[in-house]
Amino acid sequence: MSIRPRRSALYMPGANSRALDKARSLDADALILDLEDSVAPQAKEAARETVCAMVAERAWPGRETVIRVNGPGSQWFEADFKAACAAGPAAILIPKVETACTLFDVAIRLREADAAQDTRIWAMIETPGAILRIAEIAACAEDPATRLDCLVMGLNDLAKETRARFTPGRESMLPWLQTALIAARTYGLDILDGVCNAITDTEAFEAECRQGRDLGFDGKSLIHPAQIGPANAFFAPDPEEVAQARAILEAFAQPDNAGKGVIALEGRMVERLHAQMAERVVALADAIATRAKAAPQSGS
Repeated sequence: MSIRPRRSALYMPGANSRALDKARSLDADALILDLEDSVAPQAKEAARETVCAMVAERAWPGRETVIRVNGPGSQWFEADFKAACAAGPAAILIPKVETACTLFDVAIRLREADAAQDTRIWAMIETPGAILRIAEIAACAEDPATRLDCLVMGLNDLAKETRARFTPGRESMLPWLQTALIAARTYGLDILDGVCNAITDTEAFEAECRQGRDLGFDGKSLIHPAQIGPANAFFAPDPEEVAQARAILEAFAQPDNAGKGVIALEGRMVERLHAQMAERVVALADAIATRAKAAPQSGS
């Protein structure tokens, strides 16, 4: 089982060269290099040039680099998308995806741009229309041409469009989060929780991480480097969980248990489905350990 850790995905403003340089020392699993919301209109072209040049030179080894382009229909989308394809990031993040048609159009553009085969597509889920059509959006993953790999929740935009308020526990947003997660899992996609706006409120951030992890999200999108460490910790299996998973796999690997659907282990019944869950836990732990070897030596 091959897994890519996506515990932490940090948005980096594409117009801020100093921040982009600092990202070389940050231990986020993924860097979302933003050409959209964080970049003023007059800075769009310069940000595109800077970000794509740094991606092309592989400025952030050991991190999954994702370029968030301006949205389809905007005056910058065409140039952003072509430049991103030429730069060869791990993924291109498409904002405001509301229908499957957007992703099928992106698939055509990927082919026309002769994008590298390993460049994937991530989709922002940030509008009421996206929530209403989340199943058809996620189902695009069944067509390899779309290269759809991950969904990213955009809760700030959803709150703006629905007039929902951010409250402790995010009660108003739980239906969106759970619906999107079910769609992602149905079609084999990763999915990242939305950002936490409370940069200095550690307790609020940790509460969102804990909630997102328990709901089943793969990781969290971030807006500040200080959030990286906690996100990496919350969305990684703890040592006890990994030890239990390895024990389950070892038990099922015993010749006496070959072909058995249920076994007894340490006083409890364990089914094959638990072995499948254990495989993922171990694979994720191993992937995190591998990524740690390539992690920056400074920063947080």
